[in-house]
Amino acid sequence: MLLDALLKNKTKIASNVEGSSHAKSVIKSISWRLVGTIDTMVISYLVTGELTMALSIGSVEVVSKMLLYYLHERAWEKVKV
Repeated sequence: MLLDALLKNKTKIASNVEGSSHAKSVIKSISWRLVGTIDTMVISYLVTGELTMALSIGSVEVVSKMLLYYLHERAWEKVKV
């Protein structure tokens, strides 16, 4: 009985950690993309000299790189070192 209780508790903790791990990955993805997108917009403006072009590039880039970062983060969660 004691062993059953310990296993149930361990399973409950593991599922809570896994859930927060996904949430943490999403939050990290969003915050990193904000920094990255601002950087992309500044570089795009410096290269093109056009604010509308820089904003266009940044708006496309933010969505694609958020998705790529999230997938990259989840893949690394599976790596056992």
